[in-house]
Amino acid sequence: MALDESKYLGRPVKSLQAMLRQISYVYPVIPRLVPDGLFGEETLEAVMIFQREFRLPVTGTVDNATWDAVVLTYARTTQNLENPLLTNGFPDRLSTFSPGDRCVYLLMIQAMFNALSHTLEEVENVPVDGLHAGGSVRNTKWLQRKGNLKETGVMGKDEWNLLVRIYEVFLIRFVEPNPCQLLDRPPASARKSRASR
Repeated sequence: MALDESKYLGRPVKSLQAMLRQISYVYPVIPRLVPDGLFGEETLEAVMIFQREFRLPVTGTVDNATWDAVVLTYARTTQNLENPLLTNGFPDRLSTFSPGDRCVYLLMIQAMFNALSHTLEEVENVPVDGLHAGGSVRNTKWLQRKGNLKETGVMGKDEWNLLVRIYEVFLIRFVEPNPCQLLDRPPASARKSRASR
């Protein structure tokens, strides 16, 4: 990520404070400043701690070396704080996948259903093979039932949007301390069938 330094030149103290504030989210030892444009005690302390942490001479003065280190660290931490890139796993609003279709887009859909099968009993764990058949179609019909859509087994834009919302609710914003541990146990439907024996 390239940093546009020109926007910082007119108000250097406030810019320094804003960058140190951003850096403090990744390096909590640095005090979280409120950018007010005044180089007071809190800013002096933040600069000195920054210099200490990044092995610069601890002077409290923002010389070229300190400024450059702050700018570089700010650019890196801003990049680290960005959300991961999103992807659209569905080709376009007009595409549909009927039972019996084979397509690379179905791989992601099947993988999402498989992940959901670890938390939702009604979702089947199916082969991730790109073939829309068997459990893949049954999962799509389950999705259509949940979304009050016509139960055709055809995966389209509406089904995709519903799948993404359910995936986000049950896996991305999952309430368990470590959702990755879901893979250490069988899918929910397998746990249910064992319990009913």
